[in-house]
Parts: sequence; structure tokens; C-alpha cells
Amino acid sequence: MRFGWRAISGPVLTAAIALLAIVLDRHMPALSLAPVFVCIVALAGSLSGLASALGSAAIAVIGATLLSLSRRTAPGFDVTDLAWLGLFALTSVGTAGIVGLMRERLLDTLAAERQSHVIAARLSAALDQVDIGIVLLDAETRAEFINRAFRDYFALPDEKADEKPPFIALMYHSRDTGAFELPEDELGVFIAQRMEMVRIGDATPIDIALRNGEVLRFVCTALPDGGRMLSYTPVTDLVRHTDAPARADYYRALRDPTGRKLIRYLRVAE
Repeated sequence: MRFGWRAISGPVLTAAIALLAIVLDRHMPALSLAPVFVCIVALAGSLSGLASALGSAAIAVIGATLLSLSRRTAPGFDVTDLAWLGLFALTSVGTAGIVGLMRERLLDTLAAERQSHVIAARLSAALDQVDIGIVLLDAETRAEFINRAFRDYFALPDEKADEKPPFIALMYHSRDTGAFELPEDELGVFIAQRMEMVRIGDATPIDIALRNGEVLRFVCTALPDGGRMLSYTPVTDLVRHTDAPARADYYRALRDPTGRKLIRYLRVAE
């Protein structure tokens, strides 16, 4: 327990009220301060934790005992007084334990959340430094994270990326900005294929040619929570040196004879 105003406020307040009650007991003999003491114990536990709450509870029990003695005309305590003091002691200590432990658990949870946020921020900053485009989708294919490389490859404004758009909106943005090196009449099938791959979690690598001359290898990875991680790895140097035959295979792969079925999936996604 740190020594400060939070730590001593509960015990000091409890002692002050106990002394004040003993002094004023002649004028208000029927006044019961047990609820007040219990509230102060709870306050001390919420401000500084278990140690301060237990200290306040101990002072409250001592104050209640002295107050009961001052009201007795005969020496000692009878069974009723002992039962009341025992119940009050249990209530005070129980309140101190519950509130103090709840505060510690809350502080541990907040510390863990802060640590998670720090780690997430560092990971986000690290992913923004790599040249691989990375998009994290939730179970409903809405983008939870889009790194800097993806935004640069597909000319995605930060405002739109930070709105957590669905994957199909990212595909349409790339289509509308002319990012893909594809004929107009094949863009619909191409988008439908990518949507279907993401929907089923197909991890087959696909090379995507961009209009600026770059080639990205697209891979969809299914995550345990139902989300998807999409990676766009630049492979221009590996592909362009055999551009003519690879280009032919690439376009043939896009011409899916079942394109109508994929278009139906695309319309459902829309």
C-alpha cells in the first residue's frame, strides 16, 4: 500500500468519526454509526485497496467497542452486545475484503488492457513499416486493420480506411480507381472470385497485376475467430522477368467458366 492521502483518508476519517461519536454520545445515545463505519470502510477500500480498508475496519471495530463500553452501566458486555460487536466486525472485515479485492482485480484488468493497447499500437506501427499489404477482416469481412502498404498500393485514403469498410468496398474502390490491370469486362468475375476466396478462407496464392506495373501475391488466411488476414506480397521481380507466358496463364485463370455462379456470390455480398 502506498503511503499517501488515499491510504490514510479512510483510517483517519473512521477514527475522527469514532472519537466524535464517543464525545457526543451523551447528547445522542441512541445514534447508531455502524452503517457510517461500513460505508467509510468501503470508501477506503475503493480509494486505496485492501490494506487501507482493513485498517479502517479495525479502527471502526475498536471505536464501536469503546462506544458500547461508554454506554454500559455495568462492567463488561452481555451476550447481546457481544453478538452485535461480532456481527459488526464480520460486516466491516467482509466489506473491506470484498471492496479491496474488487479494486485490485479492476486495477489488474485496466493494467492488462493498457498493456494490450500498447502491444497493439506497436504491432500496428511495425506492420506499417513492411512492404507487404495487410488487411485484417472480422467474421463479417469488415476491415478492422489496413496497413500503410495496402493503402499505398491501392490509393486508399486514410479517411476511408479508418471507417473500417467491408472487403467488397475495398474491391470496388480498387476497381473504380483503375488499380487492376484487367479488361473492363473481366473485373466483375475477378471481384467475385476474390470475394468467394475470402468467404471460404481459400489460402491459394493468387498473383494480382496492378496497372502501375507491380504484381502482388494475394493470400487469404482464415483466423480462429472467424476473421481473415489478407496479405499482398510484392512479387514483381519474380513475375515480370517471364511476363509474357505468366501473363497468359494469369488471364486464363481469371476466365472462370463458372463466372455466373461467382457473380451471384458477388451480388449477395453487395
